[in-house]
Amino acid sequence: MARTTGRPALVLTVEEEQKLKQLAASRTAPRREVERANILLSFAKGKPIAGIQRELGASRPTIYKCVDKALAAGVQTGLKDKFHRPRQPEITPQASSWVVSLACSKPKDHGMAAELWTLSMLTDYIKKHTEHEGHPCLARIVKSTVWQILNANEIKPHKIRYYLEKRDEQFDEKMREVLMVYQEVALVLANMEKDTTSPVYTISIDEKPGVQALATTAPDLPPVPGKHATVGRDHEYVRHGTVSILAGLDLHTGQVIAQVHDRHRSSEFIELLKDIDGHYPQEAVIRVILDNHSAHISKETMRYLATRPGRFIYVHTPKHGSWLNMIEMVFSKMARTFLRHIRVGSKDELKERIMRGIAEMNAQPVIFRWKNFDLLGNATAQL
Repeated sequence: MARTTGRPALVLTVEEEQKLKQLAASRTAPRREVERANILLSFAKGKPIAGIQRELGASRPTIYKCVDKALAAGVQTGLKDKFHRPRQPEITPQASSWVVSLACSKPKDHGMAAELWTLSMLTDYIKKHTEHEGHPCLARIVKSTVWQILNANEIKPHKIRYYLEKRDEQFDEKMREVLMVYQEVALVLANMEKDTTSPVYTISIDEKPGVQALATTAPDLPPVPGKHATVGRDHEYVRHGTVSILAGLDLHTGQVIAQVHDRHRSSEFIELLKDIDGHYPQEAVIRVILDNHSAHISKETMRYLATRPGRFIYVHTPKHGSWLNMIEMVFSKMARTFLRHIRVGSKDELKERIMRGIAEMNAQPVIFRWKNFDLLGNATAQL
């Protein structure tokens, strides 16, 4: 026979029983209140503590506390936690400030190998050095407390947010010059007019190095309806080296003038300039937007330009301002179309495929336009 607890019976009114049943069946109420409602309903029905424990899976101390509070002060009291006065915070403001300053440093500054803190590493370091730093209240600190201190100060020392430092003192001036060229081209395109007496052609030039010539080690498997939805490809591959794409984008027509070489030195860049030179009327001026790559300003390149006086005009993008060069849009389109997932048997085949892809782009040229001229106003305001 089950042992009785010696506690009096819990008598519920109709209203109390109805409220307890609603709470016990609730899916939105706090879990502890749902559990206590089931405990009180079971105890009110005369079930023994052991039976309630087996039925609900609650511990005996939990059941005893809930029943005793309900018997002493009513059903509502049995459902709630006892009021307790919160303890005064043990971590002093000075200790919290030390944790924050520590998180703002790097582990390597403290003789460790890591570059960034992890929560575990920071917690361990705090525990080991808290006595020496005069903050004994941190001796038993845990990761969750460290996280709370850092979160309150909006610090995440385990993450990196990259930024780009302006290393070009003339960044705004050069950006303004490039954007003025784009604005001029946009006005010409909008008015559909061109100066036929001394035409100026604007070309955006850059290189895309390191295009890999990768070959498959086994034939690709075609999709099979109802069985294989995608192309099957062996994950292994063979490297045949890399090539560089040297290209110029005509901002007026969208035509791309390009060459593919094994390297991108001054000699290859001069070949591209010669190709561009032969593409346009001899009386025209070719305005070239390009970066400060060594091949663009080398002695060899300058010697070639000296043989064509007045033919080319350089407009340099600022350092770390490659995003201002519209040829990057062409390289992005190449990467998203015919260069994506490309597999070839040799570098020669890769070169041929690239030139074929560029020919396909030129068959349906796209005139890329610079739309964000707000930067032009910002640069002008700063000059």
